[in-house]
Formats: sequence, C-alpha cells, structure tokens
Amino acid sequence: MRWAALLAGAVILLVVGALLSLEPQRSPELAQRLTMSFPNEPKTFNVALNEESPNIFDGVTYAGLLRQDGLTGELLPNLAESWQVSEDGQQIIFTLRPAMQWSDGQPLTVDDVVFTFNDVCFNPAVPTLLRDSLRVGESGALPTVQKVGDRQVEIISPEPFAPLLRNMGGVPIMPRHALASALEPIDGQPLPFLSTWGTDTPAEQIVSSGPFRMVQYIPGQRLVFEQNPGYWAWNDAAASPQPVQEMVWQIVDSPDTALMRFRSGGLDVVGASASNFGLLKREESRGQFTIYNGGPALSTSYLMFNLNRGQRPAGRPLVNPVKSAWFNQKEFRQAIAHGIDRQTLINNIFQGLGTVQHASIALQSPFYLSPDDGLPTYDYDPDRGRALLESIGFTYDAAGQLRDADGNRVEFTLMHVAGSGTTDAIATQIQRDLGRLGIRVTLQALSFNAIVDRITLSLDWEAQILGTTNSLEPHFGISAWSPDGRLHDFNLRPDADDIIGREVADWEAEIGRLYVQASQATDFETRYQLYAEAQKLAQEYIPIIHLVNPLALVAVRDRIQGIQFSAIGQLLWNVHELRMLERSPDPEAAN
Repeated sequence: MRWAALLAGAVILLVVGALLSLEPQRSPELAQRLTMSFPNEPKTFNVALNEESPNIFDGVTYAGLLRQDGLTGELLPNLAESWQVSEDGQQIIFTLRPAMQWSDGQPLTVDDVVFTFNDVCFNPAVPTLLRDSLRVGESGALPTVQKVGDRQVEIISPEPFAPLLRNMGGVPIMPRHALASALEPIDGQPLPFLSTWGTDTPAEQIVSSGPFRMVQYIPGQRLVFEQNPGYWAWNDAAASPQPVQEMVWQIVDSPDTALMRFRSGGLDVVGASASNFGLLKREESRGQFTIYNGGPALSTSYLMFNLNRGQRPAGRPLVNPVKSAWFNQKEFRQAIAHGIDRQTLINNIFQGLGTVQHASIALQSPFYLSPDDGLPTYDYDPDRGRALLESIGFTYDAAGQLRDADGNRVEFTLMHVAGSGTTDAIATQIQRDLGRLGIRVTLQALSFNAIVDRITLSLDWEAQILGTTNSLEPHFGISAWSPDGRLHDFNLRPDADDIIGREVADWEAEIGRLYVQASQATDFETRYQLYAEAQKLAQEYIPIIHLVNPLALVAVRDRIQGIQFSAIGQLLWNVHELRMLERSPDPEAAN
C-alpha cells in the first residue's frame, strides 16, 4: 500500500492509475513512442526509498522475481523463471532466468537478489516501506535469504507466513554493482545510500531491471524512458513485433490540461473520470480511441484525522490539545462519517461512476468483508451524527454552531491536494455536509509533496483527504495498520527522537495484531476471519473514514493494440505485448 497522488489529485489520479497524457518531445520512431503524463515531480530515483504511487518504478524501471497477471492476480514468472515452495510454505527456492542483464549491460545475478534483501530491505539503517510487508509474526522477524546455486536463491521464513511468495516475489531487485558502496557507513555522516539516486542524479546513471530505463528527466517538464534491452520479456515468444520503444511522461498536475492535449490528437492515453467521461464517450469513435473500464479501482480514498498526541520540545503538542481531544473520541469520528453524504458524492461528482467505500481491503480481494457479511457501515444520517456528538458532551448554540463542553467552537482545517477539480469538489461537499453538523471546516489546498511532508516530517496537520493504492493481498497494508508502520498516518510513529508522548490505543494495537496473525494463518478460512475482525474494528473505531471507490477508466488511442486494462494491472502490466501501429497522418480529434 502506498500513497497515491497516495494518492491522486489525491483521489482521481489514484483511481485511473495516473496514466494521463501529453505531447512528447523526442524519439525518432514516432509510431513506437507511448506518451502519457505524470501528476507530480518524482521525489526520488531510489526505489528503496520510494513511498509514492504512481511512480517511475513499479513495472517500469524495476522488476521483481515474480509479476502479477493484471486480469486475474495470478503470480507469473518475471526475473525468476520458476520457483519451488516447501510443503509447510516456509521455504522457497527461486531459479533465475539465465543470462539476464541490467540496463547498463552488467550481469543480473543471484548476488543482486541476495543484496536486495539482506543489504537493503533488511537493513535497519535504510528507511524503506519494503521491509514492513516482509516482517513475520509478532516479533517482526525477517526471512533469511541466501544463494544456493548459480541461479538459485533460497528464502526461509522463521515462522508460517502466508504471503511469503507474493511479498518476496514482488520486491524490486536492485543492482549490487551500482549501490553496494553507498551502503558502507562513514563515521559521523548519514548513510550515503539515503542520498544516492536523488532526482538530481543524471537519468542515464540510474540502473534498471524492468522493461524500461530512464534516459531523461527535465524537472517540471518530462521524464523519458526507452526500452531496456536487458529485460527478458522483450525477447519472449509473446513479445510484440511492434513494441513500445520509448515512453514520454510529461509532468502535468492538471487533468484538464491532459484532457485538452488528448483531445487535440497528440496524446496516447488519458485518464477517464466522472468529469470528462461523457465528453470522451461522445468522441470515442471520431477521436480514434477506446475507453477501457477496469472495474472498481484498486485503491482507497478517505478523510482522516491526526490522532497523534505526541509533543515536541518544551511541551508543544503536534495537534492543538482541544482539537486532539475531539479527534480521539470514536463517537466524534463516527458522527463525521454519518455526516458525509457519499451517495451525493457519487451522483454529483463521480456521475454515478463509483460505489460507496467501506473498507481499506480491496473489493477484489478474497479477504474483503462486505456489509452483507457483517461489515459496519455509516449511512448518511446527520441526525444520528448530531446525537452521537451530544452523547459525548457537545452542544449547539443559538446559531446552530457545534461547541464542546468548554464552549469551544468545533472547527478544523482539512488539507487536500491542489489542482484536481474532483478533489476540490469532494472537499467542498464535505465542508458543506459537516456545516450541517454545526462544524466549521477550513479547506487548505496544497501540493501533493507538501502534504506528504506534513504527514511524515512535521506531523503538523489536523485532517486530510487522500488515498492509497491497494493490493489483493491485505498484508501489503500492514504498513498502514501496524502502529509502527511507515504509513500509519493517523498516528504516525515519528522518526524524530525529540517527539515524545505518542500513545497507541488498545483497538489500534489490536488491529495491528490481527494483521500479523492473519499473515501467519495457513488456511484461507482462518485468514478470512482474522481480516474480517480487523475490518470490523477499523470500522467501529473508524480512524479512516472511507469515501468513494470510483471505477478505473482510461482512454487509449486505437493504434495501441493488445491492451488488457484492469484495476488490478492498470495499463502497463503486459507492456511487452502491446503492439504500436502507425500514427494516423491526420488524426481526427475534437476541437
């Protein structure tokens, strides 16, 4: 689970996989260039330090031992050509494909796999999200990884760990020859790895294992990728005879601008959303493109309060103590949930192209607990919301304003990602809905990177609208639900030693324990029941107020053939099979 931009204009770019489009600037082979857009400036070129989605890594510049069928979720060979799992599920032996190469021509070997896990992912000096999903059991022990042959690597889990194959197989393999020296400590200085491959690194120095290698980055303008000849799939029997040779991602934070460029005929891909679906549908035939519907997006969107009770030096609290007291009452959060009219969000903002969201586990996951099976839900019921607030001492003054027991007016600041009309509309409706509960909400539109910095660095925020990418395997969400997880945003454990006084609630710790227990269960039914209990607790105490699960929609030029778009795999999961036809000399497009 990762933030999508966490999160998508916080929500909409997340929903469509952030694959929007803009006019490219280079490449001699126009027909075999795929043009899209990227919603934010990348924060790092170091895959181990990445905490964002979309990003330049997943299925683009990096590959794992395994990959996922974008339609079914089934695990498929990637850098590993085969694997064997022991009867108890605690040992895996992967066999790598022969004669693989990195994008710089160096051999890609078992030594790189061992390096990736032992030197990077398992290194406590490296703050990586990858480690969270690999921890086993209550102790948080990590698997052992060792070379057992020229092309074989053995992975052993210290305890039963149901997602061992999927989680270990999905880790992006990193180049030992390029990064090992950066992991050597220097006395009195930060580990060099933490600043290695920042966005100021020349693109051609980034070594890749995935389908593409980056060849150009111009801040504020574009990222350019070309086919990585060392990636096995380009030589596979299923590879396209007319493959994608180059991708250009223009950096554009406005869906409206991307749509305009797409309609002008110079773009290949644009995210279809509620705001543009009707227009695109009318122009689909004339504009020579097809709209693909991948079903409910594999993502979450939510409103969240900062529940962290920690303090900085001299006793300065992270959150105003008066507001923190409100936020930390479950009845307050339940009242907020009852006060948000999600169906109107769907009808008016998403134009019916979505469903009400109730849980952080994806609808497509076999471990999703539906409302029909007992998941608590919060229908729009402002009267119930007001009753909950009054039950814990809040009152209404003569003007209908909500006040706490000490007479303080209830108000807070809600930050959201700037630049997305959809997100702006969501924030505005929530402001209006909560106004009916007597709560004053001040909206604060910030860049995605600024929001992430507030969440992770300053911890200075009151409420946020964001979202996360999701997975079929719930354990990928452990970082969000473990009290020690790096995405446990509603009560983040600070890295800074000078912050004291953070408290972890009993229910919060219990959800984390349930996730751990579910990961160790070896039979489906036990795992299902444990995740069901975790989902029920999360909905009862509702630290994350889920909003809408939109459809994953994307419009793609008809000259791009072989697309198997889905919410699971998005557009590029089978990129080596895409067939790039000649561009129309005069593509008909809307004015």
